[in-house]
Amino acid sequence: MLDPSEKSFAAGAQAPVPDVERERCDFIYRRALPGTGAALAFSLLLSAYLLRVRPAELVLLWLALAIGCAGYFAALALAYRRSRESAEPQLWIRRAAFAAAMLGASWGFAAAVFFPGAQDEQVLIAFVVALVTAGGLPLFSTVWWLYALYAAAVILPFNVVLFAHGTAFFRVFGAVVPLFYLAAVAAAHELASVFASAYGVRSAYRRLADDNAEVQTQLAEQLDSLLEAHREVQAYGRKLALFSERAPIAVLETDARGTILEMNPAAENLFGWAASEMLGRNVVTMLLGGDDVARTEQWWRDFIAAGKPETLVVDEVLRRDGLALACEWTLTPLLDEDGKVSTIVLHGRDMTQQRASERVRSEFTSTLSHELRTPLTSILGSLQLLRSGVMGDVPKDQDELVEIAEKNSKRLLDLINEVLDIEKIESGRMSLTPEPVQLDELLREALTLNQGFADRFSVKLRLEGEPPRVMVRADRKRLMQVVTNLLSNAAKFSPPNGSVDVMASRREGNVRVGVGDRGPGIPEAFRSRIFGRFAQAHSADSRIKGGSGLGLAISKRLVEMMQGVIGFEERQGGGTTFFFELPVLAAAERDAAGPVRVLITEQDTVAAEYLAMVLEKAGYRVDHVPNAQDSKVLLERWHYGCWLLNTRLPDAGDALALLDELQAQLRDTRVVLLASLGTDRVPVPESKRQRIVDWLVKNDSRERILDVVEDAIGPALPRAAA
Repeated sequence: MLDPSEKSFAAGAQAPVPDVERERCDFIYRRALPGTGAALAFSLLLSAYLLRVRPAELVLLWLALAIGCAGYFAALALAYRRSRESAEPQLWIRRAAFAAAMLGASWGFAAAVFFPGAQDEQVLIAFVVALVTAGGLPLFSTVWWLYALYAAAVILPFNVVLFAHGTAFFRVFGAVVPLFYLAAVAAAHELASVFASAYGVRSAYRRLADDNAEVQTQLAEQLDSLLEAHREVQAYGRKLALFSERAPIAVLETDARGTILEMNPAAENLFGWAASEMLGRNVVTMLLGGDDVARTEQWWRDFIAAGKPETLVVDEVLRRDGLALACEWTLTPLLDEDGKVSTIVLHGRDMTQQRASERVRSEFTSTLSHELRTPLTSILGSLQLLRSGVMGDVPKDQDELVEIAEKNSKRLLDLINEVLDIEKIESGRMSLTPEPVQLDELLREALTLNQGFADRFSVKLRLEGEPPRVMVRADRKRLMQVVTNLLSNAAKFSPPNGSVDVMASRREGNVRVGVGDRGPGIPEAFRSRIFGRFAQAHSADSRIKGGSGLGLAISKRLVEMMQGVIGFEERQGGGTTFFFELPVLAAAERDAAGPVRVLITEQDTVAAEYLAMVLEKAGYRVDHVPNAQDSKVLLERWHYGCWLLNTRLPDAGDALALLDELQAQLRDTRVVLLASLGTDRVPVPESKRQRIVDWLVKNDSRERILDVVEDAIGPALPRAAA
C-alpha cells in the first residue's frame, strides 16, 4: 500500500509532463556542439586517409559538405541557447531533425562514394558507417524518430551501394544492414522512453519539493495560528473562569445526562449547597424538577435531542434549608463535532423577589381597579338616570355638563376594564371558555354593535364580500372583544365620511379576518411597538381620538391564547389593515370530544384556583365559576366529565336540588361534592349515589384530589390523546 504522498509522486512520474519536450530539446542542443566537434574531427581523420587513395577533389568536396552540415548544426545549437526561454520546443526539435538528416546524409554520401574500392577500404567504410550510426544514439535518442531519420540518412545510401555492388556477399551484407538499423531505432525508442520517465520523475521530484516547501510554509503559518489561537483560548478560558467565579448569578455545567460537573460560588450561595456536595448529582432532580420531576425529565430528554438553547422557569427550587425559590434558568448546550450535546451551561437567576413584586403589583392594580370601578359604576348609573329624566327635566346647560361627565365616566370605566384585562392576562389569571363559534355571524353582529360608535366619527362599517361560513374554536366574548377593538381603532383613524372594510378569507387550515381603514398609516419607527401596552403613535392621539393604548395589546394576547396570530400590513391605496388568523374547526373536530373537561363551582377563589392548578397539571381542561347561574350557562354549552360542586352556593340553597334541576344537561357527568370541612358533609340519598361519586375537602392533598377525579372519569391524558 502506498501512502498518499507516494501515490501522488507515482502519479506525477507516470503522467505526461509539459516540460518533457523542453528537456528533450535541451538534451539534444546541449550535446550538439560536442557532437559536431567529434564529427568534424572524425571527418578530418577520414579525409586524411582517403586523400592517399582517392581523388583529392572528391575527398575535399565531401569534407566541405561534412563541415557545412556540422557547422549548420553548431550554429543552430548556439541560436537555441540564446533564445531558450522563449523557444518553442516542438519547433526546435523539427529544426534539429533537419540538421540531423543533413549530418546523416553527409556520412551516407561518404559511404556511397568511397565504399567501392579495395577490400581494406571497404572494411574501413563499413566500420565508419557503423560507428557514426551508433554515435548518433547518445545525441539523438531522446527523440527516437529524430534518430531514426538520422540513421536512415546514413545507412540508406550505404545499403543501396551494397546491393548495387553485385557480389553475393555484399547482397547478404545489405540484407543484414536493415536489421542493424531496426535494432538501433528500437534501442533509441527504449532510450527515449527511459529518458521520458527520468524527466517525469525529475519533474515530479521538483514539484514534490516545491509542494513540500509550500506545505512547510503553510504548516509554519498554521502552527503560528494555532499557537495564537491557543493563547487566545487560554485567555478566554481565564476570562470565562473569572466570569463564572465572580458572576452574581448561578452558573452550572452538566453533561448530557444532567450530572453536575462544575458550579460557581454564586450557585453555592443561592442554593446553600457546597460544590463538593453537588458535583456528581443530577441537576433535574436537585434544581429543575419542581413539583413534577417526571415531566421535567421528559422535557430534559427533548431538550438534549433538540440541542438548542432553552429558557425554563421553575417556581419551586428548594434550597438546602427547605426555602423555596423561583428561578429562571437559561440552558445553553455545547455540541461536539458530531452535532451531539457534550455539555450544558446553565445560568440560574433568582426571581423570588421579582415574582413577589409582580404579585403585589398585580394585586394592587386589580384591587385598585375594582375599588375604582364600584363607585364609578354608581356614578355612571346616577348620571344616566339624571339624563333619562327620572328625576325631572334637567336644564340644557346642566344636561350638557352631565353628558360630558357621563362620557368621561364611560371612558374611565373602559380604561379600568382594560387595565384589569391586561393584568389578568399577564398574571395568568385570564381564563377562556373555548367553544365552536360561527365566524360570519359574529362578524355581522360586531358590525351592528359597533356602528353606533363609528357614527361618532362619521364612518361606515361594511363587510366586504361574503365571508366564508366556517367555525373556529374560540371564547366568543373575547373574540368579540378583539373584533370590537380593531373596528373602534379603524373608525377613530379613518377620515370623516370614510368606511372601514372587514374582509374574511380561508387560508389552508386557517381563516383570516382583516379590518382595513384609510387612515394616515403607522409610522415606521412605531411599528415595532404597535402591540405594546399604552402604545400610541403620537402623544396627541389619546387626547384627540381617545383610548388608553391597551386595546391592541389585549387583542394580541387574546388571539394568541386562542391559538391564533395577529398582525398588520399597509393597505393598497393608503391606510392600514389589521388582521388575525384562527384555525378553522373541522366538522370532525366539532363532533369529537376534546380533553376531559372538569367544571369547578366554588365561590372561594383561592380554593378554586388550587383545585384548578392540580387538575390542569394532570391534563384536564378546567373551567371555574363562582355560582350556580354561571354553572348552568357552561353546562348548556359544554359536556363535562366531572363537576366539582360546593354544597353551599350564594344563589342555590340546596346542591342536591340543583342537580335535579340540571338533570338533562348533566347526562353522564360525574359529580364530586366540595366541603370546607369534613363535618360539612351531608347524607346523599341512594337515588343520587350513581351520579355523586365522592366528597372532597377543599384543602385535600394533591394525591387525594387526583385519585377522586380519576376514579370518577379516568386519567386525562389517555382520553385526551384518544
